[in-house]
Amino acid sequence: MTSARVAGAPRVAEPHGGATRRSPRIRPFRSWTLRSRVVLVVVAMLAVLGAVIGTVSVFALQNYLMQRLDGQLTSALERGQHAADRINAGGPTVPEAAGVVQTPGQPTGTLGAVRSAEGGLLFPPVILADRPTSQTNQPLAPKPVTIDGLALLSVPADQHPRTVDLGETLGSYRVAAAQLSNGDSVIIGLPLSDVNATVARLALVIALVTLAGLVFAFLIANFVVRLAMRPLERVAGTAEQVASLPLDRGDVALSVRVPDADTDQHTEVGKVGFALNRMLGHIASALTARQASEQKVRQFVADASHELRTPLASIRGYAELTRRAPHELPPDVTRSLGRIESEATRMTSLVEDLLLLARLDEGRELDRDPVDVTLLLVDALSDAHAAGPDHEWVLDLPEEPVEVIGDAPRLHQVLMNLLANARVHTPEGTTVTAGLRADTEAGTAVITVADDGPGIPEALQTTLFERFARGDGSRNRATGSTGLGLAIVQAVVQAHGGEVTVASEPGRTVFTVTLPLAPVPVG
Repeated sequence: MTSARVAGAPRVAEPHGGATRRSPRIRPFRSWTLRSRVVLVVVAMLAVLGAVIGTVSVFALQNYLMQRLDGQLTSALERGQHAADRINAGGPTVPEAAGVVQTPGQPTGTLGAVRSAEGGLLFPPVILADRPTSQTNQPLAPKPVTIDGLALLSVPADQHPRTVDLGETLGSYRVAAAQLSNGDSVIIGLPLSDVNATVARLALVIALVTLAGLVFAFLIANFVVRLAMRPLERVAGTAEQVASLPLDRGDVALSVRVPDADTDQHTEVGKVGFALNRMLGHIASALTARQASEQKVRQFVADASHELRTPLASIRGYAELTRRAPHELPPDVTRSLGRIESEATRMTSLVEDLLLLARLDEGRELDRDPVDVTLLLVDALSDAHAAGPDHEWVLDLPEEPVEVIGDAPRLHQVLMNLLANARVHTPEGTTVTAGLRADTEAGTAVITVADDGPGIPEALQTTLFERFARGDGSRNRATGSTGLGLAIVQAVVQAHGGEVTVASEPGRTVFTVTLPLAPVPVG
């Protein structure tokens, strides 16, 4: 980059290298799409329903199996009690525990024990073996087991089944006790392993089926909801298409409408589509009326400006001829003629600006020729320096020329208006820097006009490019202003497919103009 004057470059804040990247936040549920929310609600309802049905089914089966096991336990307890009483009736000795489990009809795995009237186990508990002996006609052989006898000693002899944990080896048992005729108690238990295994297997099957059903329901719901949302998506697409139209300028024909298939008032989406079409019809009528009114105003301004050019030129000519007449004029007449000429010149400038804006509003094509913005900026800054020698003027240009496709006189007027705006609205001694660079990635030429003046009030920045907008006392004007300079800048830049923006704070104001770069010739 080259600079016409060495000046301290503004500091550019560099990003902190050590800044940590924030992890992406999960969007709240209310910001999800309607389709996602409907699918999620349907799947969640099915999941809750499946969980409720599965839980009820598991508990119902468990209750049924427990009742059946308790029935078997009651029968086994009666058989063991009768067997023990018969053995006791034969002599004074207490029967062994094996005698109560070897009774015909006892299920495999039956636990048997005999508790004395004093509260202790007379013999070690036995379990009916789960495999037959060598002779198949013989009953199953019981085998002693080592368990914590305290669990059996605490079972009351009320023939009521209870669940008792007999350790890691045997697991849980349903146990019941009955009192014998001699005062002792017989204890019979049946394992809960089959019941628990059956319930666990059912719970697993229900969980797998529910999971598969949820996946299937998600796919079906997603497909059905997507299919049902297509009319709404088409309505939204129509609204987005209308929102992207440049309704503030140019042709305001609003022909976009929701398809007739999506305007059936018997459906919710159809009501929205029908209402949107009605609204678009009203907007189109309003835009047409507005365009016709604005067109009349533009035509009036253009005609008036065109018609005023001739009388203004005559006023200036006659005033100059009178002032230069060979006869001597009184001083007050000479001053009056000078004021007439200056005001006629100012009014002529105003008329030319109005005529230019009227032509741009009509969409008249500008010249489309290669323009070297570097030379335009040099010429414009030279003119600005001649008009405002009490300011400091700085030119910041790239090493290579920067070309755009456009109308050279109009672009020169843009630069002159920006420089004049900086000169008129800043005090003496203000430094004005005109810069130019080519943004090859974006394909644009970037022109900046910066000053270190008092700045523009924030409330004024939003209306700065409107016609006849004037600054307040914070940017004092050294000369008169029509309030059309920046409006012309914006109109010309937009006609070239560019953009103009402003950023201002006390001590620094920057106007930035971006224009499409001229295409680079191939070969």
